[in-house]
Amino acid sequence: MQQNPSPTRVLVVDDDPTVAEVVAGYLGRAGFAVDRAADGPGALARAAARRPDLVVLDLMLPGMDGLEVCRALRDKGPVPVIMLTARGDEEDRILGLEIGADDYVTKPFSPRELVLRVESVLRRGRTGPRVPGSSGPGPGPGEVTHRAGITLDPLARRAARDGRELALTVREFDLLAFLLRHPGVAFTREELMREVWGWDFGDLSTVTVHVRRLRGKVEDDPAAPRLIQTVWGIGYRFDAPPETDDEAHDKAHGEGRADQGRDEGRGPGSDA
Repeated sequence: MQQNPSPTRVLVVDDDPTVAEVVAGYLGRAGFAVDRAADGPGALARAAARRPDLVVLDLMLPGMDGLEVCRALRDKGPVPVIMLTARGDEEDRILGLEIGADDYVTKPFSPRELVLRVESVLRRGRTGPRVPGSSGPGPGPGEVTHRAGITLDPLARRAARDGRELALTVREFDLLAFLLRHPGVAFTREELMREVWGWDFGDLSTVTVHVRRLRGKVEDDPAAPRLIQTVWGIGYRFDAPPETDDEAHDKAHGEGRADQGRDEGRGPGSDA
């Protein structure tokens, strides 16, 4: 007998029982399995007992605030986080994005919009960013990319620089994948939000923060970026020509020369 797949689990963390109940109700009707917690320690305990696929996290929690909870969750491993914030807390929203939140929704919010944001973050975690057209300058959306010492495997959702794996959030990975596919092309923040986030509207500081975080992980000197350039008055551009990873290229040639040497050393009595 074929078993039905387990439903996607969402952990809702909010100390306001009315908000938590409404959010849980909408998510439940959308087909998600929902756990609830009213504070930071409770959220961490529930996440430890059963790892959620995504966390909806209120920024203002008693005792242990949402930023601390987000840090603690991400220390245990990658999990998408959508933060709920008050409309005036811009600095806290930016800090939330900087420590690893994948998205945020400001209160008061539409529960339907929150469900759409949850579905968007989860969908991009599975499939990667939308790619406009199929004839771009980079490799196909499922192909491994090598540029400027960065190796990105979209199917495995893994990225490395100079052989060292990069710890990227869902959105950081999607942003890097999109930029690597379009080297030398300047994109506005509106275009990046549309193509990477899949939104036609939203706070453009989200893009700015993610670019800054990504620079901190791929640049030798984030204060003087060499790869992700700011194009003043427009947006951002990835400055790296299409290329095969140099180390992989040298290794392949080295193995080829070694094989050739072994072939040339075979005598008439050698095994073929």
